[in-house]
Amino acid sequence: MDLGRTYGNPTQPENKIISNYDVPEGVEVRGRYDAEFAKILTKDALKFVADLQHEFRNHINYAVECRREAKRKYNEGGVPGFDPASRYIREGEWICAGVPPAVCDRKVEITGPVERKMIINALNSGAKVFMADFEDALSPSWENLMRGQVNLKDAVDGTITFHDKGRNKVYKLNDETSKLFVRPRGWHLPEAHILIDGEPATGCLVDFGLYFYHNYSTFRRTQGAGFGPFFYLPKMEHSREAKIWNKVFERAEKMAGIERGSIRATVLIETLPAVFQMDEILYELRDHSVGLNCGRWDYIFSYVKTFQAHPNRLLPDRVQVGMTQHFMKSYSDLLIWTCHRRGVHAMGGMAAQIPIRDDPVANEAALELVRKDKLREVKAGHDGTWAAHPGLIPSCMEIFNNNMSDAPNQITTMKCDDAAKLTEEDLLQIPRGVRTMEGLRLNTRVGIQYVAAWLTGAGSVPLYNLMEDAATAEISRVQNWQWLKYGVELDGDGLGVKVSKELFGRVVEEEMVRIENEVGKDKFKKGMYKDACKIFTRQCTSPTLDDFLTLDAYNNIVILHPVEMSKL
Repeated sequence: MDLGRTYGNPTQPENKIISNYDVPEGVEVRGRYDAEFAKILTKDALKFVADLQHEFRNHINYAVECRREAKRKYNEGGVPGFDPASRYIREGEWICAGVPPAVCDRKVEITGPVERKMIINALNSGAKVFMADFEDALSPSWENLMRGQVNLKDAVDGTITFHDKGRNKVYKLNDETSKLFVRPRGWHLPEAHILIDGEPATGCLVDFGLYFYHNYSTFRRTQGAGFGPFFYLPKMEHSREAKIWNKVFERAEKMAGIERGSIRATVLIETLPAVFQMDEILYELRDHSVGLNCGRWDYIFSYVKTFQAHPNRLLPDRVQVGMTQHFMKSYSDLLIWTCHRRGVHAMGGMAAQIPIRDDPVANEAALELVRKDKLREVKAGHDGTWAAHPGLIPSCMEIFNNNMSDAPNQITTMKCDDAAKLTEEDLLQIPRGVRTMEGLRLNTRVGIQYVAAWLTGAGSVPLYNLMEDAATAEISRVQNWQWLKYGVELDGDGLGVKVSKELFGRVVEEEMVRIENEVGKDKFKKGMYKDACKIFTRQCTSPTLDDFLTLDAYNNIVILHPVEMSKL
């Protein structure tokens, strides 16, 4: 036994046995024991998760291998496109199951991590939906994940409260709250604290399985009007991944003894390959779908990652890659047309702005950007949109209400038939714009600060008046990597400087000084900025591009505890 590691409570008597979770055969929990966590990690709940793992492990492994094969094809010069083999699905006259009344109106949705205070504020925000996030907005430490499950159970039960001792304020739920959706992690992320047959569990099956097992009955009675629970599904690249989720849902419904089609999910179209599979994804989930969402930040990240070996497809500064770029507008229009043709919601993208409390002029300018973005979305035909902060909800809601004639959605009224003519070339068009030194600096500054926060347990971070999560940090990372790989010219400054490892090294040093000045010496010293800098710099300068920033960083937050400690 490695006694140099942190195992459990350091004040625990040396001869005391550490309490174990009651687990089924083949399951081992290596996360810290906690009595509250034990109410979630019951033997029956863990057996349900293990059953899902046993049934779907090979399907998941195959889907992940297919992703690798697709990446090899793109790296050899190929590009994504519509699959001729599934043309019959795209051209077929079918629709998804009817939208449940409980989620017919989704004009504004708020998102955030599964933290206790955040859950209460989001459910009370006035948004139609709160998407509680185990994915991009959460650092997946054992404490965050398990505390999140406890928080969600209390929220579904209606008993959740939070006492802010600093403000001496108690937070509790209003009589009317947002409808709750939950986003589990993607297929690619493991859960190292739970072993099933000696292997790390699949993170999304842990998130989904524990939440569903403990909450489906109460949720259907109190929030779903007989339907639910409701989910958001991230990071898909192909309809075979939607097919796995559909089978997971059917397996869960069978276990619970509830009607097929009770569980409903919205899929985030946030990878470039998935935009060519939207009909197919909806078709696989047609009994369980409530639409698609434009996950635009991850979509930009995916564009760079997909074309990592294509030096003719370099992006401009990330701030220039907005929804007016032709490839982004085409993506949004095609999503709306596809969803409405199939009878489900087409959800808009994230407004990442946060209120600027100490500068009314700048705050109003930021709000005006949000209003313009939301007006564009509702006029294009979106049925709802996302916001990252409760302060944005009234402005977003006003725009959608004023432009939808009090209808709950636009599914039957905005068909967007012109989008039927969109081609592969429209969806792949290279974005216009310039690359600048400030773009390189902003990528570096944001990336390092996000990783530092993530390492210390925060997956959603306010930086420079925007809410940054893993998706925006990924754009920063892969863009830096691509600019370094191809020695691109920063053509927006008029200086013609080319990006090199030497230039990047100087930028990193200077930005670390700036970060220290901005956050203060004490916070800089206590934070993990130097560790974050090493991780971010290594990933930007690596000969090969890592698929995900968080996969590499994950090992830094895993703390394994022994199942049992004998007398010393």
